[in-house]
Amino acid sequence: MDKFKVFVPRVQGVDYQVIQHKEKLFIRYKDKKNLNGKIYEAPLTGFQDKSTWKEFVPHDNNVRIGSIDVLKDNLVLELRKNGLTNIKAISLRDGSAKEISFPEPVYSAYLAGNPEYDAVTVRYGYTSLNRPTTTYEYHIVKGESIKLKEQEIPSGFNPDDYTVERLWAKASDGTEIPMAIVYKKGLRKNGKNPVLLTAYGSYGSSFDVDFSISAYSLIDRGFIYAIAQVRGGSDMGEQWYEEGKLLKKKNTFTDFIACAEKLIADKYTAADKLAALGGSAGGLLVGAIANMRPDLFQTIVAEVPFVDAVTSMLDSSIPLVTLDYEEFGNPNEEEAYTYMLSYSPYDNVKAQNYPNILVTGGFNDSQVLFHEPAKWVAKLRANKTDNNVVLLHMNMESGHGGATGRYDSIKDTAFEWAFILDRLGSPGP
Repeated sequence: MDKFKVFVPRVQGVDYQVIQHKEKLFIRYKDKKNLNGKIYEAPLTGFQDKSTWKEFVPHDNNVRIGSIDVLKDNLVLELRKNGLTNIKAISLRDGSAKEISFPEPVYSAYLAGNPEYDAVTVRYGYTSLNRPTTTYEYHIVKGESIKLKEQEIPSGFNPDDYTVERLWAKASDGTEIPMAIVYKKGLRKNGKNPVLLTAYGSYGSSFDVDFSISAYSLIDRGFIYAIAQVRGGSDMGEQWYEEGKLLKKKNTFTDFIACAEKLIADKYTAADKLAALGGSAGGLLVGAIANMRPDLFQTIVAEVPFVDAVTSMLDSSIPLVTLDYEEFGNPNEEEAYTYMLSYSPYDNVKAQNYPNILVTGGFNDSQVLFHEPAKWVAKLRANKTDNNVVLLHMNMESGHGGATGRYDSIKDTAFEWAFILDRLGSPGP
């Protein structure tokens, strides 16, 4: 058996993936100058000499290269452009290209692969806020998609009963922030509709829209469900991530605030009908905006929230802390410490009015230790100047992912929805 060989030596700031074709190698390559990635082709032998590499797909500041599927006659790419996923097939015979078209203004699509090297088809998944997850097979030569399987909704579901929109909110620095919303047809933009706005915005994790059965429990009661694709994720490309981390982390929070203001300005809702939800690093987000703009939100749900940022990041014995230095900064360095301290939710609690807040935690959580949400709730209760509710729901058996088991997880979601409905009320049935 041949020994493993290093493809190319490790270099700081360089990320690459090698995919083998029968006749050559394809290399998805990313560095600081090519944040969205590019693709090279290289020979099967002698590839250690980078002069043998030939650029196959150039870098594009507006298009991020995701996953790759290599077939005999085609290279199939999952791309991210303008905050949406594109699937593109490039012929290895003549260089011609075809893209799959999708019906909704905002959606999620992803390559589902094809293990047959000689195939002229590729499978992909598709979903949107009003379309259950569906698997298709795309015939590259014919340019046609065939539905193979659709997520079953036992109670029945008609996507035409709902409206999906894509909105753009202008952030404080002028950047346009995408937001996806869904609501039941017939809704009036009178500033009186309850809204649940959610986001994540960390680790370069894109918050792609998908079909959420649980969200329809609110939507069918007259709610608007909204997803803000704030900086800190990679929704608009790798630079979107760079603009929402380290010493630019506050962009994540001000982007979310801009999205809330957009919903109010366009008469979808009002501040007394607006709820925000975020979990883990998304809990950091909603914890920060609770301090920054409590007047914008009537209710906040923070799931296993990373709210005691500075203290936790100073304890290197906690799992993942040193890895998070590349995300939030190293608080042992003065500049990073001062910046983190300026937005850390726990450290910025003060005497002011706060929204209604539900905080959840897990006693066995190894990523956000249970004392973080507990001490945050205690400080909020000691300092807030209003009569709103601040609840702590600590699961004594769960970890960072919440309750284990399908039914217990559903019960947790039901508890959160009940809190939101109790605070905001429901105009529907």
